[in-house]
Amino acid sequence: MLESLAALAVARATGAPLVVAQIGQSIDGRIATPSGHSHYINGPDAIGVLHQLRANVDAVVVGAGTAQADDPQLTVRHCIGRDPARVLIDRRRRAGAGLRMLAGPGRRIVFGAAAPDDPEGVEVIPPAAVDAPLEPAAILAALAARGLRQVLVEGGAATVSAFLAAGALDRLCVLVAPMLIGSGPIGVDLPGIDRLDDALRPRVTVLPLPGGDVVFDCDLRS
Repeated sequence: MLESLAALAVARATGAPLVVAQIGQSIDGRIATPSGHSHYINGPDAIGVLHQLRANVDAVVVGAGTAQADDPQLTVRHCIGRDPARVLIDRRRRAGAGLRMLAGPGRRIVFGAAAPDDPEGVEVIPPAAVDAPLEPAAILAALAARGLRQVLVEGGAATVSAFLAAGALDRLCVLVAPMLIGSGPIGVDLPGIDRLDDALRPRVTVLPLPGGDVVFDCDLRS
């Protein structure tokens, strides 16, 4: 069992906040080809792990880029479990309102401006100011205030990287597929460092999956 799933089980039992992120990538760290094709880098077993993570959190979060490019449902389909609240970070609403993740039923939350064609029941949390950035800590605080304390940051790369750079993640699951893409966008992009002494060195548990994917389950609080 993934340590992240065990940590989520403890958090749910105690009501403690816990933030987990996941990123799916190739051996060489790519999440798509240069043209943006990404379906599917990871195999069925890794996708099953992702759905187990979804089934064990209160809310799953994606950014506008992932919502626009992939139009994910963010529901639990490859394991037994309940659907989490679906959360979109899209300050300018560039991904639009016709996304599958915003279609009912279930709880849906948008951090951004309201759209006239938002589906019924979508909760909109506007930014403090038109040009105000949506900081990870503020997003998590707003979700916690609404009873959503165990959170999965599912994508995309920019959103996961922003939460990681802000120190807002407790755990990170990197799902590595047995392929080399060679070029294209990378999974994690953090501010540069001058010395390896400043690199993040989490405690990592490695879990090989039957289909060839490997999960690097990182404890960022260790």
